[in-house]
Amino acid sequence: MRKSFLPILLVSSGCLAIAEAEEVDFMTQIKPLFEGACVQCHNPEKADDEGAEYDMTTMEATFKGGESYGSDVITPGDGNDSPVYWMTTIHLDDPDDSEAMPPKKPLNEYQQNLIKDWIDQGAKWPEGVVLEEAPRVTFQNVRQLLMTGGPFNEKQIEMLTLWAKQGADWPAGISLGGAVDEDALGDNLSLAEAIRENIIANSPEKSEEEMKEYTATIPKTGVKFEMVPIPGGEFMMGSPEDEAGREESEGPQHKVKVSPFWMGKFEVTWNMYEPFMITGVARNKDGSPENIPADAELVDVVSSPTTPYTEMSFGMGTDGYPAICMTQHAANKFCQWLSAQTGHYYRLPTEAEWEYACRAGTTGPFHCPEDQLAEYAVMDPEQVRVGYEKVGTKKPNPWGLYDMHGNVMEWVLDQYTEEAYTGRSGVTENPLVIPTTLYPRVAKGGSWYDPPEYLRSAGRAPSDENWKVQDPQLPKSIWYHTDAHWLGFRVVRPLEVPDAEKMHELWNLGRNGE
Repeated sequence: MRKSFLPILLVSSGCLAIAEAEEVDFMTQIKPLFEGACVQCHNPEKADDEGAEYDMTTMEATFKGGESYGSDVITPGDGNDSPVYWMTTIHLDDPDDSEAMPPKKPLNEYQQNLIKDWIDQGAKWPEGVVLEEAPRVTFQNVRQLLMTGGPFNEKQIEMLTLWAKQGADWPAGISLGGAVDEDALGDNLSLAEAIRENIIANSPEKSEEEMKEYTATIPKTGVKFEMVPIPGGEFMMGSPEDEAGREESEGPQHKVKVSPFWMGKFEVTWNMYEPFMITGVARNKDGSPENIPADAELVDVVSSPTTPYTEMSFGMGTDGYPAICMTQHAANKFCQWLSAQTGHYYRLPTEAEWEYACRAGTTGPFHCPEDQLAEYAVMDPEQVRVGYEKVGTKKPNPWGLYDMHGNVMEWVLDQYTEEAYTGRSGVTENPLVIPTTLYPRVAKGGSWYDPPEYLRSAGRAPSDENWKVQDPQLPKSIWYHTDAHWLGFRVVRPLEVPDAEKMHELWNLGRNGE
């Protein structure tokens, strides 16, 4: 429940003063609230679309109601009997109820009570007043301004004014004196919620048929990357008992169903990763910025690696080469950093997604004939190779993905356990072994450092704390594996966008168990 908060009036000095209104005034309290929270959907253009059902821009249309409630949508003198009020309270009992209004940004208790009191007082609407759509401004939009204080520029004053007029929602537990809870500004669930809103607005694909291969550009750097659509389907995960090089943890073989997603055509390169790793921003050890400016974009709030203590490519090359030596946590946060600025939801693949995409409909040890593996994989059968190659130098698999075998081993989301597949029966849908300990986690695909048997589609490599032997820090860094010169990752983008809680969880799995 959000706490009620009295309207805030912006005074010319740039300070904030609190004032309490006894009688609800339509023009200064209800009109701005309806314009920000309701008119975006309930207007003449959208009244027949998106389930809006009716227009709230005029008194006549608002009191007339829609198909579901008719003229009973507002009962002057009785707020409790008026859907315009009680539909704003539904989310308290069931946030997913389709009748909860507004559906994406619920009103707080103070805002709800404003509407109820206005209706109880007769629902007075001045003649001729027409509502116009206005941006919805929540605490999330203004909290940085409130924490840093004035003087404010014209645009900031406009935003604060809208926030105040719309009821100045203020989440419980937030203090501008510095003591904040999980809703405070930072890399937390509130940030994930804001990123998700942008993703929903910028991800139009709703079905597998709409999924196409695409090239995207990272806004902060201009670096391009390519994504390949992977159709949903079923496959046999793991390896058969007679497969050469098989480990016990690869069985028993079992049927898995995977939902559609896009996958990076190539492994994440240094061109993509280094601007995330080296930002020039003073950071706390957990990667959070020491100071967050008032005009910070969402991407600037995402935790990023602290400055590396050595050259992390170890002389093997950076331009066009795969990024290496990152922890799973660093790979996860890169995905959040990428999501925050592109408007699409990126994460690491699950182990099942990775193996499904690697196999690309094949059933053998590799996605290609074994005697042709050298044409598809950067590997080290003679134990003489001294480094990786640029991404995409070998042939792609049947679905157009490069370097799924070899070059660099790739992080996935799952915890490594010897018995991960035990107990799975029938068809297991989208399995994921959520990590509970820091080690071991799963890496897939083998690397330039490995012989062919380690590159198999079903192969599973457990992470190890010895991957940090050269790390001079105490405690060891949460960002770097100094001794994993053969470890990288690639990103996926699921067609189905999960809720913010799941996004936040998966972007932060890398620290579970610390």
